[in-house]
Amino acid sequence: MGDIDVRAKLAHWKECVADAELASELDDLSNADDAAIADAFFQDLAFGTAGLRGIIGAGTNRMNIYTVARATQGLADYLNAHFDDPSVAIARDSRHKGQLFVNTAASVLAMNGIRSYVYPRVEPTPALSFAVRDLGCSAGINMTASHNPAAYNGYKVYGADGCQITSEAAREISDCIARLGYFEEDGACAKIADIRDMLDGGLVNWIGEDTLARFENAVLEQSQEESDDADAPLDIVYTPLCGTGLECVQTVLAKIGVPYLNVVPGQDVPDGDFPTCEYPNPEERAALEKGIELCRARAAVGRTPDLLLATDPDADRVGVAVPDGDDFALITGNEMGILLMDFIARRKLERGESLDRSVAITTIVSSAMADEVAEAYGFELRRVLTGFKYIGEQIAMLEAAGEAGRFMFGFEESYGYLAGTHVRDKDAVVASMLICQMARYYRARGMSLVDAMEALYERFGYCFNRTVSLAYPGADGAAKMADIMARVRHEAPAEVAGLPVERVVDYNAQAPMPVVCGETSQILPCANVVEFALQGGCKLIVRPSGTEPKIKAYLFAKADSADRSAALLDRLDTAARELLA
Repeated sequence: MGDIDVRAKLAHWKECVADAELASELDDLSNADDAAIADAFFQDLAFGTAGLRGIIGAGTNRMNIYTVARATQGLADYLNAHFDDPSVAIARDSRHKGQLFVNTAASVLAMNGIRSYVYPRVEPTPALSFAVRDLGCSAGINMTASHNPAAYNGYKVYGADGCQITSEAAREISDCIARLGYFEEDGACAKIADIRDMLDGGLVNWIGEDTLARFENAVLEQSQEESDDADAPLDIVYTPLCGTGLECVQTVLAKIGVPYLNVVPGQDVPDGDFPTCEYPNPEERAALEKGIELCRARAAVGRTPDLLLATDPDADRVGVAVPDGDDFALITGNEMGILLMDFIARRKLERGESLDRSVAITTIVSSAMADEVAEAYGFELRRVLTGFKYIGEQIAMLEAAGEAGRFMFGFEESYGYLAGTHVRDKDAVVASMLICQMARYYRARGMSLVDAMEALYERFGYCFNRTVSLAYPGADGAAKMADIMARVRHEAPAEVAGLPVERVVDYNAQAPMPVVCGETSQILPCANVVEFALQGGCKLIVRPSGTEPKIKAYLFAKADSADRSAALLDRLDTAARELLA
């Protein structure tokens, strides 16, 4: 889009915007350079399968009340076309403008005759997924930007099954949105009213404490402990990273025999500034540093914690650090997924349950060790596309066949885990409970989680993983990413890091679902993903991010020792950066 077009859009917004804060920002933007104006207006903020996510501010490429209202009107049009009496559950995390965006969405829905049920305070993403099903809603909206920095917020949409919307639904909603303008001067647009009028009229309702209690009870039903296993209390340091996790995590852990959490000071209260954690992503050590400091302080007085748990701001993902000599080791998302899958399978066998019909689900970019574990235990493992909604879809398919009880566990490498069918998204609350129970299980056997993971490496091979993310920001970033993906797809290398390419899988061409110990013959949806299977069980998978202007390279190394696998991983890292340059 040319410079004249974006300046024309800026002028139009200055004429139409009534919100004083946004009007002031538009005035400032008028004096900014061309690149800043283009970044705010070069496109409409894209509505994808994850909904909206972007920087808070003025412009069509920003999160503000006008982009939220427009998206909600598109959703309302979709719901009224597909449901006789639609309703929507709404939640938010601790992000800036979250309450304002909730009010905006509820108001637009009400103006379209659609009832909404709103959590009265910040709550975890899995509690929203649960509420959709518990209240029989047609859809759900969660105002969250997950682990993004404080400048971001988002608008994530769920279907009636509590799962993030399908690609087909996202396309239809996006088409509805595309027909709309932002202001009355544009013609068809969203109508926003005072939320207080909607509350009085019964079209906006609060979600009661009973729904949250049922969510917590559903989490507790996934306990893997017997009554006498909880006799030895754990010492846990916990941080919700200024987000939503404290209420539910604290309640659930207290009920499994963890009566007290050492909560990291300064990170216990919901705060959209994330003042002690610039990038609140539990995958990153920097996000856990305050928690590790508290662990070290307790260790210095002879009270070394068993675990550090860190849930991300919307509490759908959890990171873990455990004592390891004089330091605290971080368990990666792949490692924790393998540990939990192995732990649940062990406990089932110890209870005398058969695993023959059990189904675990992970993604094509998750640890290759999952295949080895499934083969060892004899349960079925399905690999789906990246995104937990695809795991949720598999659970829905089992449920539709009357086989929901077959679902054992699901995980993705980006620290998302789920046991149980109470929600259809990753759930840091149930994961935190299971991690604590697993730590107690291994402690009773003289092992830490580091020891337990080392035992799995020795048994199945040292399967190491790494993700390389290369950013392509700005108005021309999308074009650069498209060019790189086209080159990777059509000019495939014969070798990567000195390892011959044995097979290339283009997931944009209806690839079959990878399955271990099962007969499922499903075809995966088309996706902009390319996999290079390399000699010796190594892999490189390339895909653009669905939520950020990045291309990700997933690296898989396998060897018979930690040193050799780490060296392979470094070689793959260098090769991936060269490939994506």
